[in-house]
Amino acid sequence: MIGYVEQRREGRTLPFPALDPAGAKSGANLDAKLDDYARRGAHRSPPARERTDKPRFAFILLPNFTLTPLSSFIDMLRLIADEGDRSKPVRCEWTILGSRMSAVRSSCGLEVSPSKTFDDPRQYDYVIVVGGLLHAGLQLDDATRQFLQDADAAGVTLVGICTGTFALVAANVMENRRCCISWYHYWDFIETFPAKAAQVVADRRILIDNRRITCSGGQAAVDVAAAVLERHFDAATVRKALSILIVDDLPRTSAPQPVPPGLRRVEHPQLRRAITVMEQHLSDPLPVAGIAGQVGLSVRQLERLFVSETGMPPAAYSRRLCLESAVWMLRHTGRSITQIANESGFVGASHLGRAIREKFGLTPSQMRASSEAPPPESGNVDYDELFPNSRRFG
Repeated sequence: MIGYVEQRREGRTLPFPALDPAGAKSGANLDAKLDDYARRGAHRSPPARERTDKPRFAFILLPNFTLTPLSSFIDMLRLIADEGDRSKPVRCEWTILGSRMSAVRSSCGLEVSPSKTFDDPRQYDYVIVVGGLLHAGLQLDDATRQFLQDADAAGVTLVGICTGTFALVAANVMENRRCCISWYHYWDFIETFPAKAAQVVADRRILIDNRRITCSGGQAAVDVAAAVLERHFDAATVRKALSILIVDDLPRTSAPQPVPPGLRRVEHPQLRRAITVMEQHLSDPLPVAGIAGQVGLSVRQLERLFVSETGMPPAAYSRRLCLESAVWMLRHTGRSITQIANESGFVGASHLGRAIREKFGLTPSQMRASSEAPPPESGNVDYDELFPNSRRFG
């Protein structure tokens, strides 16, 4: 149980330390983490709750949830839970809870019925909220909200999968916690929870912040399941389950999300994260030092990496992304040139106009009226496809 699993060493009982979301290192020494955590004295004792050697998982399905992360997570549990492929809940248990017993429709139309309604959250070590489509907005009823708050008060670890993270934030159980969401839903999150903008990241697959675990969705749910199960079972057992699912190895909590379709592909993971950070701050570009800090590099290291992989320094690459965003909005939205300039990182319409003239030999108005696509090096990124629900590009 992250935050509550007790590690006994040299006669001491310590809570398992929270991974540092800004720089968790794969394979870091556990003893060093425990010593550091004990010195910091950061642990507050949770409310008393039932304990068992068999970890127990409860899943909550939001309307239009996605099947892939749910099935991926449960597949990891069933492979760990029993010998061979018998899938009996011998070593761990799981169930699906709901505010009522009616079936919940998934994003693909298949329906899944809860096993039972909400009960005492102290029975569970983990409560996992699985989200999905947001076309109808976040659908979180009062009973689910209350159950999540009760689980938090009881010291249960809460997990947000895909847009399940939205539900955790809406239930007010993510105060002073960082969270991870998919790049695909980044602008949905910012528009839904503008006050939480500083707490969200969309450049990695999973993020662990003490008793909160959030992930970007899809196959990253396997990463979450493996990271959780490694707290309870030996690494060889977890690797065996992963190999059956044709997953290469134990996940790294700092692994970047895959590059969005339509954007230039880069292979270096820290470079991919840096570019994602740039894309998420188009309207207010971060300084190079700020980007470097977010990906765990020095400014000098980041500059060398950009030049070697893209042929340009990070500041130039950031300006190029801003220009691509502005060109796309000119050609696909009815927003004023001033609005577009402000939302794509330029100080005003004249600044944007100079950048477009230097690059394309056109004024912004001519670019908007032109039927010819910008040259290939501009990327031809379909921002409406990348962020389909965002008013920013609408």
